[in-house]
Amino acid sequence: MTYSPFKHDRKSLRLRGYDYAWDGLYFVTICVQDHQCIFGTVREDRMVLNEIGQMVEKWWLKLAEKFEGIELYDFVVMPNHFHGIITISRPLDLENSQTPLDTIEGAYMDAPLQEMVQWFKIMTTNHYIRNVKDKGWPRFDGRLWQRNFYEHIIRSEKSYSKIADYILGNPSKWQEDKYYVRN
Repeated sequence: MTYSPFKHDRKSLRLRGYDYAWDGLYFVTICVQDHQCIFGTVREDRMVLNEIGQMVEKWWLKLAEKFEGIELYDFVVMPNHFHGIITISRPLDLENSQTPLDTIEGAYMDAPLQEMVQWFKIMTTNHYIRNVKDKGWPRFDGRLWQRNFYEHIIRSEKSYSKIADYILGNPSKWQEDKYYVRN
């Protein structure tokens, strides 16, 4: 395949010059490829996760085990996308940290947000592929998740409250959502 600047030269969605390993609150949205509704359904303004949606939720919660110095806040698995808030808050002085490095089994230090989302996508995709074979989950064409993800740096309490309300209210506004696809 030959290089095409129109196809291969994609602009980054990330803020230029910003280090996404810095302490802060981040709002992320990750979408299923082609917006396929595979994680469950919205019934009576509530998200009802199927087995695939429960798997996505499980791997999201494992992020805090994998990456040291992060906390997970509000999140929602929707039929074809995911919203969540991550806080990165690492010790300023790792040598004098209360958590000795040898006790952080398998945890990654100083990983940027992109690496965390990449790990989440890899783990959910691998788990999904195993269950296509083992449980007959529907096959996907090419990839499970879209190539990129949306992020927003949360810079104020007011912004956090607005985003958290958006996340928690997402199921009740599903039919108005830009990712809405009628099942």
